[in-house]
Amino acid sequence: MILGGSRGAGRERGARARRRGVALAAAVAVLLALSACTVSAPAARRPSHPPKPHATQTPRALPTATSTPTPVGFDKSAHSVDDPNSIWVVVNKARPLNPIDYTPPTLVYPDVTYVNRQPMRPEVADALVAMFKAGKAEAGLDFSVQSAYRSFESQTRVYNDDVAQHGQAYADTDTARPGHSEHQTGLAVDISAVPAKCSLDACFGTTLQGAWLSANSWKFGFILRYAEITAPITGFTYEPWHFRYVGVPLANELHAERVNTLEEFFGVPGGTEYH
Repeated sequence: MILGGSRGAGRERGARARRRGVALAAAVAVLLALSACTVSAPAARRPSHPPKPHATQTPRALPTATSTPTPVGFDKSAHSVDDPNSIWVVVNKARPLNPIDYTPPTLVYPDVTYVNRQPMRPEVADALVAMFKAGKAEAGLDFSVQSAYRSFESQTRVYNDDVAQHGQAYADTDTARPGHSEHQTGLAVDISAVPAKCSLDACFGTTLQGAWLSANSWKFGFILRYAEITAPITGFTYEPWHFRYVGVPLANELHAERVNTLEEFFGVPGGTEYH
């Protein structure tokens, strides 16, 4: 009984061992199969699509301020300062007219009030009429022409009369010698008040007309040629009645730059001595 039982138990143990071996072999086979699938099976590939082109962003131009053209400097060569026909001619004790007996080619009489009926160049006449009208409209002031163009011969008489009355030294401070006078160019006008007050006198600068002209004449192309502080440069004493036409561009430039004389602006000789 015991031996038989032992043999049965041994057979049972052998069967269990064989079953475990079979199960183990089967498990190994499964693992090997899975490994083979993992190694040999190609990885699933995603559908191949051409890469989407990236939109290239064109840099946006930054807004820029429109550059303001650099203002061109005032052209001092636009007109001659030597030619007596030029509205910029500079005539003084050091710079006589050339020719010395120069006569403007055209002279006219504008429709204004006169003390002495004397002509002037056309461009001066037009500007003078406009200035007188503005003075009337803006300030209720009236003006008259005391004197304008004087010929070489006429200036000779005026100068000689001044010398006879006051002597040459005095005359040379307030009356130009013939050939050195702005009146001979047809570009200068002596202006008086209406009714007359301080005519051809320094006190004209204190009259309403004198003050208005001093403040506004540049707008019409005129300059007060002989100011109080400029005698050493221009060679002549203060004449608040003497206005010289140079044209609106130059008159505006002189006013803006606060330059009192043509001599300083153009860098030409002046002074109190005749040459």
